[in-house]
Amino acid sequence: MNRSKIKVGFVSLGCSKNLMDTEVMLAKLVKAGYQIVPEDIDADIIIINTCAFIESAKKEAIDNILDIAWLKEHRKLRGIVVTGCLAERYQTEIFKEIPEVDALLGVGSIHRIVKAVDAVAKGLQYSAFDDKNTCELGGDRVVTTPDYMAYMKIAEGCDNRCTYCAIPSIRGKFRSRPIEDLVAEAKDMEALGVKELNIVAQDTTRYGQDLYGEYKLAELIRAICKETSIPWIRLLYCYPDKITDELIAEIRDNDRVVKYIDLPIQHISDPILRRMNRHGDSAMIKSVVKKLRDEIPGIVIRTTLIVGFPGETEEDFEALCEYVKEAEFDRLGAFTYSREEDTPAYDFDDQIDENVKQERYDIIMKEQLHISEAKNETMIGKRVRVLCEAFDPAAEIYYGRTEFDAPDIDGKVYFKNALGKKKIAPGTFVTVEVEEVYDYDLIGKTV
Repeated sequence: MNRSKIKVGFVSLGCSKNLMDTEVMLAKLVKAGYQIVPEDIDADIIIINTCAFIESAKKEAIDNILDIAWLKEHRKLRGIVVTGCLAERYQTEIFKEIPEVDALLGVGSIHRIVKAVDAVAKGLQYSAFDDKNTCELGGDRVVTTPDYMAYMKIAEGCDNRCTYCAIPSIRGKFRSRPIEDLVAEAKDMEALGVKELNIVAQDTTRYGQDLYGEYKLAELIRAICKETSIPWIRLLYCYPDKITDELIAEIRDNDRVVKYIDLPIQHISDPILRRMNRHGDSAMIKSVVKKLRDEIPGIVIRTTLIVGFPGETEEDFEALCEYVKEAEFDRLGAFTYSREEDTPAYDFDDQIDENVKQERYDIIMKEQLHISEAKNETMIGKRVRVLCEAFDPAAEIYYGRTEFDAPDIDGKVYFKNALGKKKIAPGTFVTVEVEEVYDYDLIGKTV
């Protein structure tokens, strides 16, 4: 079999952590000699790396599989490989329910991607579900994000056991990668031109506890900063109960750690936090938010919330609304509770009506829009450092992000180049004077 003549396409769904698994599989296939193509219609075999965290993610994954399956009947596509969380979660059902699928790889088996594609290329069915708790972590990657930005997954799995979450059963126990491996990866990213390194895991702040017996996130940051000169290092998925004084000091005192933290709290009502099996209570959450703001002047805090969790009363929801108003989070995302099989909350009494969930979501997000607009209004007339991402030829305007905006989930800065006709390359830092705001975004010009 001549692998170089076989064209392989990829569809990567879900979170940034899943994207890095896709990048590892890409690297293995490239090394094996397969030809990677960007367009589905040109592919002989397509890998779909799926998410299955909540119902909407499962639906998106299945819709993508069925869309790709159309190519088997009407175009040249010879095979479909499904990997990731959906494959792991529904190991026996997918072949039965979607016979167009030719191979399945669980989350612990992405290192078998070449074997899977080899089998499919020969017209064979293939599946592998290795132990997700002992599989290799990391590996060479074909980075698919823009040259100036990359993610780095520092751990896999989760031990928190929130009652609404299927991740521990899908991804396994929490396992950190060694500091030396991560530093080597960061150096590789810098060599590619990365200006912004986004550090992720299911629980970033737990990093190191399993390997070293204590939290090591601050030490990891110092090691990366010592061995690289990447100017922006961003922390995502930080749990409030594991925010240490050492980590706060590192964010405050290290000029290369952006003054931004992603701190999902999910709720503020103590009865709901207990039912969710969240670690810590409302007093702890409020204390951590206050301490971050007291200790790190100007820090931007992003959080996520779940509304409509089983048993959430009007009083619980009102307490959440009041805290959103009180805390004035700089960035906030909300989700309606998704009832997931094989989680404890699936069997909880007092499930909330879907319409009520949506109403509560709308109320929270409307309140946050007012908060965000008010905060953005204070930026008018100020100058901000922006990492240019691209030029929009239709609108004839550049856009990028400040250090206070994470990729994909936060707002943008749109700006005209007031410094002449020389083009601004993606990945360039520029200074922008803010002239107006639009919802979550800023608009201005270079100075």
